[in-house]
Amino acid sequence: MIYPENFETKTGFDKIRQLLTAKCLSPLGEEKVESMTFSSDYVFITESLSQTEEFIRIAREEDDFPTNYFLDVRPSLRNIRVEGTWIDEGALFDLRRSLQTIRDIVGFLKKKDEENTPYPHLYILAGEVVVFPQLTSKIDDILDKFGRIKDSASSELNRIRKDMAYISGGISKSLNAILRMAQNEGLVEKDVTPTMRDGRLVIPVAPAFKRRIKGIVHDESASGKTVFIEPDEVVEANNRIRELESKERREIIKILVAFTDILRPFVPDILQSYEFLAMIDFIRAKATLAIDIDAIKPPVENKRLIRWYRAVHPLLFLSHRRQNKQITPLDIELEENNRLLIISGPNAGGKSVCLKTVGLLQYMLQCGMPIPLAENSKAGIFDRIFIDIGDEQSIENDLSTYSSHLTNMKFFVRNCDRKTILLIDEFGGGTEPRIGGAIAESILKRFNEKGAFGVITTHYQNLKHFANENEGVINGAMLYDRHLMQPLFTLSIGNPGSSFAIEIARKIGLPEDVIADASEIVGGDYINMDKYLQDIVRDKRYWETKRQNIRQKEKRLEEITETYEAGLQAVEKQRKEILRQAKADAERILSEANARIENTVRSIRESQADREKTKQARQVLNEFKSTLDNEDSFSDDKIIRTIQPLKEKERNSKPKVAETQKQQAIAVGDNVRIKGQISIGRVLDIQKGSATIAFGMIKSTTKLATLEYVSKNQVKRDTKISLASVAASDDMHEKKLNFKQDIDVRGMRGDEALQSVMYFIDDAVLVGVSRVRILHGTGTGALRQIIRDYLRTAPGVRNYQDEHVQFGGAGITVVDMD
Repeated sequence: MIYPENFETKTGFDKIRQLLTAKCLSPLGEEKVESMTFSSDYVFITESLSQTEEFIRIAREEDDFPTNYFLDVRPSLRNIRVEGTWIDEGALFDLRRSLQTIRDIVGFLKKKDEENTPYPHLYILAGEVVVFPQLTSKIDDILDKFGRIKDSASSELNRIRKDMAYISGGISKSLNAILRMAQNEGLVEKDVTPTMRDGRLVIPVAPAFKRRIKGIVHDESASGKTVFIEPDEVVEANNRIRELESKERREIIKILVAFTDILRPFVPDILQSYEFLAMIDFIRAKATLAIDIDAIKPPVENKRLIRWYRAVHPLLFLSHRRQNKQITPLDIELEENNRLLIISGPNAGGKSVCLKTVGLLQYMLQCGMPIPLAENSKAGIFDRIFIDIGDEQSIENDLSTYSSHLTNMKFFVRNCDRKTILLIDEFGGGTEPRIGGAIAESILKRFNEKGAFGVITTHYQNLKHFANENEGVINGAMLYDRHLMQPLFTLSIGNPGSSFAIEIARKIGLPEDVIADASEIVGGDYINMDKYLQDIVRDKRYWETKRQNIRQKEKRLEEITETYEAGLQAVEKQRKEILRQAKADAERILSEANARIENTVRSIRESQADREKTKQARQVLNEFKSTLDNEDSFSDDKIIRTIQPLKEKERNSKPKVAETQKQQAIAVGDNVRIKGQISIGRVLDIQKGSATIAFGMIKSTTKLATLEYVSKNQVKRDTKISLASVAASDDMHEKKLNFKQDIDVRGMRGDEALQSVMYFIDDAVLVGVSRVRILHGTGTGALRQIIRDYLRTAPGVRNYQDEHVQFGGAGITVVDMD
């Protein structure tokens, strides 16, 4: 349900519809654009968005999609439903070409089977479309490639056209002979040729000589200087041509009537195929416009939700792009806990544009159109969208601006519910501020009680206080640069905004005594309150920036940690592999040694202790022993040389200075540090065994013997370690400052709540608090049970129990930490 009737005009959707119409290739698509309406059907919306998203990919990735002949032949098809009627040649030619386009599109979308198609939703759309190959083949038998009836369409037509060609050839010969004779006699100019008048071949002649050529005068030129004569010799032949033309036309109608009788039974199915062509034209227009405005299909949930990031007003986006200007995107969130957003801020600061952006994009989405958002956005569906914006005063209906506003509010209060989104500009304006603000607050209270969603702009302080004190309502501000005295067009949710009336008046050039008098009338406290609001917004922006920087540093630190851990794991794996290989080599050597000893003993026994044989056996054994000693020495050295750099790499966290570096002479410009210290300085001067060193902004003089050289690589490593340490320290301090000992998980799903509680308990352990509270509500008790099952096994949790009945009872779990 949409209210009021001119909703599209108020939000600018009528211009979006015009842009879509201009993108269509035929009246088929234009009719679809005209009939496009707002829908709250989740299945229809997601299906329409998916079809358009797939066509966006086709437009960007495919070059051979058929778009040649989107022709509307439906009026001609409807005219032939009566027996005896026929379709004319032009309509038949259009029918042939458009049927071929339908066939080509269906073939394109069905190139692959349903399981492997890259365009599943368009595949389903083309699933049952009939393509009529027999009809197109039959039309090809009748028409040539230029859309004219072929001579071969019937034997009678072929005979008639041959006769016409023969007679026309005779007429041309006769006329040319007469024309040459007239030219020789000087009756006509040399460059004159026969021409056609009323379907008959004639000769152009000057009026003075028209009686010199016998024949019939058919026409004369507009200037009267030329008459067109049909010579007597060709009159009979031309009459014959006219008769044959009539016969040709009757034969063509006969052919078309015969074909129309074949065509007529297929008309309902053909019209259905044209419905498919209209849908393709419509979807293509939406996809083309989406590409123009950088629109996407956001994730859509079947609930009331707006979680938009970098949203832009499409009409404003196109206008700024034409002017080479940048547009400021909008970040806005409306959820169950914060349904009603009260936006305040200076005039011309972007409040109304923000409101129109929400209305237009939500309406476009529920018409099945992609909208310009960031990809991490999420969107929901509303059953009703109500808007109150602009001046609706009417002399005819005896309505003032405020009366029309109250009339809209009456309708809103009566008809809004949890599935409604309200868009109200300058809420409560148009009347005496005090009573207007009171009425607006009362109406806002009703909206909140009914669970409606909404974006409401205002300047009233009481509405800002209401938003701050009531659950479900939240303040928002359009930011303003107080130093440059210009709006930033950026929405900040969480704090109310200032109207900056004094600043704007001063910028415009209102006399300073008028401004001072106004400030005195309203009071210093009121002026200061506005300044305090500005300071809060400024501080929030500062801390948001700091938080973002810390998050980036945390991410970088995590990446560095992962890199070092992966390197250590690789070192450990390599060390184990070397030890395993060394063990295998030792076992092989021991086995060979035992075999040699056994062979030596057996040789001695077989020789019966012969001295010479024993000596030889001992010599062989000694040679093997010396070889073995050399091999053992080589293996040990090899293992030591291989493992040593790995151990050095593993001890990177405690780097040592190489012996060569220790012995290196210290020169001016070198990096050094005092032995036993960690601070690194640069040598500025060396005189008589002493060096002047700069540690940052501090200079110091010390003995050269107490200094040690530091390489550039070591300086870089120490700098990285220092930065990581500082970042970690700052992060811990920030967490301690910002940690809240309560967490509210009401309204979350089980897995979301559990994830939030796990992070919350981890932070509590990290910052070292002794007690925290988890607000989960009573409800069915499922959420409470999931959380307590986790607490039972969570490290750092000593015990947990219900809160005291006066402070929430079973709806809150109190957790004591170790």
